[in-house]
Amino acid sequence: MTWVDEQLHGAEGGPGYAQRFRVERVVFERKSAFQDIRIFETAGFGRVLMIDGVIQTTEKDEFIYHEMIAHVPLFSHGEAKRVLIIGGGDGGVLREVLRHPVEQATMVELDRTVVDVCMEHMPGLSDGAFHDPRTRLIITDGLKFMANRNEIFDIIIVDSTDPIGPGEVLFTSEFYANCHRRLAPGGILVTQNGVPFLQPQEVTTTSRRLVAHFADVRFFLAAVPTYIGGAMTLAWATDDLAMRRLTVADLEPRYRVAGIPTRYYSPAVHAASFALPPFVQSLMS
Repeated sequence: MTWVDEQLHGAEGGPGYAQRFRVERVVFERKSAFQDIRIFETAGFGRVLMIDGVIQTTEKDEFIYHEMIAHVPLFSHGEAKRVLIIGGGDGGVLREVLRHPVEQATMVELDRTVVDVCMEHMPGLSDGAFHDPRTRLIITDGLKFMANRNEIFDIIIVDSTDPIGPGEVLFTSEFYANCHRRLAPGGILVTQNGVPFLQPQEVTTTSRRLVAHFADVRFFLAAVPTYIGGAMTLAWATDDLAMRRLTVADLEPRYRVAGIPTRYYSPAVHAASFALPPFVQSLMS
């Protein structure tokens, strides 16, 4: 057996902090046209997807991230019909989005290899979502898609890698401006935004860039064990100030009618996730 160290925080320039997985078996390992992709089996977390040395998701705890990044905006909106997912090649976000009565879920993914290998080797992540007739999969660059197309969406979810390598362009002011342009009135943008204890600058940079385009910018939290360093932040941006202020009493009927089985998300968790520790609030300046 061998061990794999994640490179995100232990790499040069990071805080010298890392997590390690004991590899039972390497399932897939190849360099695509864009990135190094590896899937390996572990005893404690099931199969693990690693891209460019950074953990993307595991079979054990993927439900936490995917439920929160999808259900918080969708239950907040309440009537979303057209959803855009940028990234998310493993299919987990798509799976959760399609549990809602949306008319279409468009997924724009740069690397077709990620989609194919996850469907083959980690099929539970998408759970058939790529075969749902409401799914429209487009293999292209997310930045170019946002800049060159004029379609309008109710929800935009950015499930990107960290702002290094191919994912870096999805954290730019230009990208956020195009997201704003492509949202319908009352639309919501949610993006992956790292672990603020170890990646504080991501919160500050994202906040400053989003406030230039949206009336309401905030972050909400989700505790995902393999995204090490404490709870991670998910960025929230909309022009409808009422969306973030929904109470548990507002959300409960929507959740009950939807009948979606969840293991982490609940109306109470939804409302509480917007309560930020002071050190995270201080980064939003």
